[in-house]
Amino acid sequence: MFLEEYKRWCSAELEDFDLRKELLDIAGDEEAIKDRFAVALQFGTAGLRGVLGAGTNRMNIYVVRQATQGVADWVKTQGGTQTVAISYDSRLKGWNFAREAAGVLAANGIHVMIYDELMPVPALSFATRYYHCNAGIMVTASHNPAKYNGYKAYGPDGCQMTDDAAAVVYASIQKTDVLTGANYISFAEGVEKGLIRFVGNDCKEALYAAIESRQVRPGLCKTAGLKLVYSPLNGTGLVPVTRVLKDMGITDITIVPEQEYPNGYFTTCSYPNPEIFAALEKGLALAKECGADLMLATDPDADRVGIAMKCPDGSYELVSGNEMGVLLLDYICAGRIEQGTMPEKPVAVKSIVSTPLADKVAEHYGVELRHTLTGFKWIGDQIAQLEAAGEEDRFIFGFEESYGYLAGTYVRDKDAVIGSMLICEMAAYYRSIGSSIKQRLEEIYAQYGRYLNVVDSYEFPGLSGMDKMAGIMSSLRENPPKELGGRNVAEVTDYTCPEKTGLPKANVLIYGLEDGSSVVVRPSGTEPKIKTYFTTRGKDLTQAQAAKDELADALKPILA
Repeated sequence: MFLEEYKRWCSAELEDFDLRKELLDIAGDEEAIKDRFAVALQFGTAGLRGVLGAGTNRMNIYVVRQATQGVADWVKTQGGTQTVAISYDSRLKGWNFAREAAGVLAANGIHVMIYDELMPVPALSFATRYYHCNAGIMVTASHNPAKYNGYKAYGPDGCQMTDDAAAVVYASIQKTDVLTGANYISFAEGVEKGLIRFVGNDCKEALYAAIESRQVRPGLCKTAGLKLVYSPLNGTGLVPVTRVLKDMGITDITIVPEQEYPNGYFTTCSYPNPEIFAALEKGLALAKECGADLMLATDPDADRVGIAMKCPDGSYELVSGNEMGVLLLDYICAGRIEQGTMPEKPVAVKSIVSTPLADKVAEHYGVELRHTLTGFKWIGDQIAQLEAAGEEDRFIFGFEESYGYLAGTYVRDKDAVIGSMLICEMAAYYRSIGSSIKQRLEEIYAQYGRYLNVVDSYEFPGLSGMDKMAGIMSSLRENPPKELGGRNVAEVTDYTCPEKTGLPKANVLIYGLEDGSSVVVRPSGTEPKIKTYFTTRGKDLTQAQAAKDELADALKPILA
């Protein structure tokens, strides 16, 4: 079957020279052909993501057209403005894929608002809402290595597509022949017909105004003298992040030169993810050289931000996503109470895999902290519920442990631009009172206990990877462990049972242990990985780390 599909691609008049060459290069190599054609990339709530190349199991213009025809078929049933917003980041083929998607939508009579320059995820979410679009498309593979690209689909609320909508799109994709099934006109023809237009400056400026209106202590940064090193990791963050920081008065910004401009090859960091040390190495070296207060990095589609903070001895320490979520929650609560801008009955939101330390901080400030499934669309859904009740002003902050933050209701996805702004404002504030982010974090640990949150991943590559992952998850359900690392399991929460959790169904298991530790096991939604999230608490870091190590050792034989 896959050999027949390969031959069909070989005999088609493909418009992309790279694809034609790749098909010739793999002639006679059955394994290589199977890898590309035995399955098709699955379209889900996170859209598509895959390695660039020829075939149904790769990201290329034909797979993008097919997916976009599915989106178009769904949009046509929705009424409304019949408009879709499109943005793209610095990935290889990003602008090509964005144009191809626009051409398919235009051929279906759907209007397109597309950015004339690469812009991040929050800009796409904002434009989708600003133009009252039916949907949005973001061409990105987030923080994956350079050989990947992807396609995130958004609903009219600026949130990533719901399960129901994604299922309708997927059903339509399956009926659309990948090479010939999509309606298509060229980008130029779409522009001529008035169906494709560029996002206007009014929309861009409105986004900056919305972000800057969420400052906790406006004007503070102008006099704080914060010294910053910033890396956009060759992605989309450079323009929006530096614009917002300069507007609020932070001008001493040194950009990591090798990572300043868009470069889809990500030559200085093979995995452009601000969660990992290697991506921040160049920035850290520069921060030490400059004596910066803070080193900041955003991922290619600028929806995640990671930092390294300066310690009293002059060294730099990475701050985890959980720690930053807690620091920002603490800063926003304390600052808004002090400024008199805290709403009545304030609401913050975090994912179920994020640190329980946030619950303690929220309780301290009298804030309701809601828990959602992993995936920022669920935080967006909580904002939508508040909005429907006319109470969206109650939302003050949402975060995920994977370095995603949002303050404000102007977008419905994580936003590294506002994250960068608030982190820098917080650093400037602590600097202005003779403190630091590091010092405040230690004060939080002293107040609530030394929490440690660590995520481990187990990879399952290849065509059989998904089956192995499914087998492990079902085995854990059929034979749940009674103890882990010498600690009795007090409670097992299985999120495939919505009647017990009060949340939508999800493939997640949480083990609550007798000593207060917890272990979360969940397959990644976008990569062939099972992730394990450990939360331990001790009188100090050494004790918390020892407990984590014991739990990880106990899980290894089950997951390896």
